[in-house]
Amino acid sequence: MAGRIETLAFKAAAGRSAAAMTWLAHLDDQTKLLAKDLEDITPAELQWQPKRGMNTIGMLLAHLAIVEVFWLHVAEGHATEANMRKSLGVGTDDDGMPLPPAGTPPRGLSGLPFKYYLNLIQRGRRQTRRILKGYRDVDLARSITRTRRNGQRQRVSLSWILYHLAEHFSGHYGQILLIRHLYRDRNGKA
Repeated sequence: MAGRIETLAFKAAAGRSAAAMTWLAHLDDQTKLLAKDLEDITPAELQWQPKRGMNTIGMLLAHLAIVEVFWLHVAEGHATEANMRKSLGVGTDDDGMPLPPAGTPPRGLSGLPFKYYLNLIQRGRRQTRRILKGYRDVDLARSITRTRRNGQRQRVSLSWILYHLAEHFSGHYGQILLIRHLYRDRNGKA
């Protein structure tokens, strides 16, 4: 309707750090939008692979949950495989990523419904919310040094971790939508 103004607003949850809670609100909003975009997705579509070596939507959804929990474990100083499995019920490699050039999706993700993946993301998000509510703005400048699997040492701040979680989620969200488009258009069928 002409003359009507649509109001768009973004409200962060309450917490000790407005910045941390804004990053959390971003993740929550993106998750809500993703859930709406995928509400009708089938297990077949979730495990469809455009070609060998490429990610499936299911792999990417599991990856979103795993990466979020992993980085919060890094921030809190307890990033171990045992803690990942205890916190999320899956390990850091259970998303199958990265796949080798001719790789296929992990069997453990075969046939799972979207509800499984959404619950996995929400389970991780509950942990994220609990941790971030305790952060103060001054905490966001704190740095953590970690050693990557390849031996490279890396120093990251808590604010970088929150930034990375947001950009990581949004980037893979776009990838998921692209794979959905490819799935619908496969074999010349729209």
